[in-house]
Amino acid sequence: MNKISVIGSGTMGNGIAHVFAQNGYDVSLVDISEQALDKAIATISKNLDRLIKKEKITEEVKVQTLNNLTTYTSLEEGVRDADLVVEAATENVDIKLQIFRDLDRYTKPSAILASNTSSISITKIGAVTQRPEKVIGMHFMNPVPMMKLVEVINGYLTAKEVTDQVVEVSKKINKVPVPANDYAGFVANRILMPMINEAIISLQNGVAGVSEIDTIMKLGMAHPMGPLQLADFIGLDVCLSIMRVLQDGLGDDKYAPSPLLVNMVEAGILGVKSGEGFYDWVKGNNKELVVSPRFE
Repeated sequence: MNKISVIGSGTMGNGIAHVFAQNGYDVSLVDISEQALDKAIATISKNLDRLIKKEKITEEVKVQTLNNLTTYTSLEEGVRDADLVVEAATENVDIKLQIFRDLDRYTKPSAILASNTSSISITKIGAVTQRPEKVIGMHFMNPVPMMKLVEVINGYLTAKEVTDQVVEVSKKINKVPVPANDYAGFVANRILMPMINEAIISLQNGVAGVSEIDTIMKLGMAHPMGPLQLADFIGLDVCLSIMRVLQDGLGDDKYAPSPLLVNMVEAGILGVKSGEGFYDWVKGNNKELVVSPRFE
């Protein structure tokens, strides 16, 4: 497995492309937007510079990593020679299903098709292809270059040898692969998102303020980041999407998203990506948190 294609050049996509390229793989990064691709390469370059500054890598490693990356705006051209495709498009089921229909047509029959989905059924994704046994989940954590976990999700028809190959390639890029089965939210988000949702409900009900909730969880539970700060970092729209998948997939009202979360997303208040969420990301940052005036 030498040639990797990554679909989507956003936060997750450029991070996934980065780690594969840094570990010697020939990586094709695919996006419909040339501007998004340019931004992704600039982000990867900046992240490599940080690693150089911390003496984690050399300048030569940076140069080689960037040389291992090729960008494409054509999906067909970008995946033609891939041994493994990792889809990291937006967390929208219709978009993902269409991408996998296209991947099934454009890739060679031996290619493994993986999704970085954080909640959507791998079995459902595999069902739109002619190779469901070669469809699998590779759920990377954000920020990808730093976080060790890859949640490897087996669809109902995923072949064991495919799982073994994905586990092996995950180890080769210095990640820790942990297999899980295909149930709504898998493991990570089935546990994490209800906690985040409950933190939002606690805020909504006036139990405590934004910084108080986050401080209690950081100091009391040894979380490196409070749940409301983490929600802003993930994206409130992504959190809402995952909660809806959990509610639909598990059929339990305990997974119903907080009305406050729904209203914020409908108002376009999405967290870091929009500049405002529970915190003001224009005035503050991850080191100096400034609570949004809405919640003061």
